[in-house]
Amino acid sequence: MGQGPVRRPVNPGSSRWWLARYRRTRILRRRVRTAFVFAGGGSRGSAQIGMLQALVARGITADRVYGASVGAINAAGYCGQPTAHGIDALAQRWRNITREDIFPQGRFPTPLRFFQQRGAVHSNDGIRKVIEGGIGFERLEESPIPLEVVATSLTDGRMKWFSQGPAVVRIMASAALPALLPPVDIDGEAFIDGGVVDNVPIGRAIAQGAERVFVLLCGPMHYTPHRYRRPIEAVLTAFFIAVHARFARELEHLPEGVEVVVFTVDTEPVSRYDDFSATDALIAAGRTNANIVLDFWENGGISDTFGPRPAAAVADGAEMTDVTDLTAPKGEAV
Repeated sequence: MGQGPVRRPVNPGSSRWWLARYRRTRILRRRVRTAFVFAGGGSRGSAQIGMLQALVARGITADRVYGASVGAINAAGYCGQPTAHGIDALAQRWRNITREDIFPQGRFPTPLRFFQQRGAVHSNDGIRKVIEGGIGFERLEESPIPLEVVATSLTDGRMKWFSQGPAVVRIMASAALPALLPPVDIDGEAFIDGGVVDNVPIGRAIAQGAERVFVLLCGPMHYTPHRYRRPIEAVLTAFFIAVHARFARELEHLPEGVEVVVFTVDTEPVSRYDDFSATDALIAAGRTNANIVLDFWENGGISDTFGPRPAAAVADGAEMTDVTDLTAPKGEAV
């Protein structure tokens, strides 16, 4: 697995440069089965909208789409109207979301509700309205682009993929953050957030025949745990470590002939799960990173720019190349 800066060719006429360009041109001209994979990431999900803007602007479309957690919400929004106008509408809906829309405070302070005997801290009325306003179809099988969303069963802990049935309730199940939002009942079985079992479902896409997979992350490529100060932060840190470990393992064992292009966003995380104040910055950061990675990818994996840290990766089979980070310094608004 290649790490470090990308080496530039000696000169534009070198055989390495021409071979890379020829290989990329050949792949682009051949129609390949393309999948978009939307990862979970809570309120940072708005970064995926900027990534979609970059993809749509270049005419890159998906044959199948997969989503987990907030990624399921964005995936459904994309499938309903996979055009520049549709993505701009999604961006505006994200800009309009506030804490009260999804995580209303109610009569009791939120910290106290963590200790009450109840299924979750918040109801799912708010997220239902957000989902209903963002998709253009009633049943998953009616999606203009084939769509699957994943949820976690509370019966036996297995992952459950939904590709049919009422769309809103299945997307709600995929996005039912444990403890924060209540489990969702589907056919007599309770389900919670799909990110618990498969937060970045590239394996599902590949198993169903995808030859090229664009992965839309809500955070950095490589997760660096921070020192936590409260027990709840320790739980979340452990969860994120597990999520990133699975994703890293899947990238290391890609089958031959499968190409994976990963978009990330490295801006500092928002301070709370219910903080939507960074939406504009996240959309811009997602778009910037996606354009950098796509420039690199369309150029056959050749870069003339060196950077101090990786922003994302282009993987082909078992070989992965980190794309140098050309975005603003970490923590700086893009």
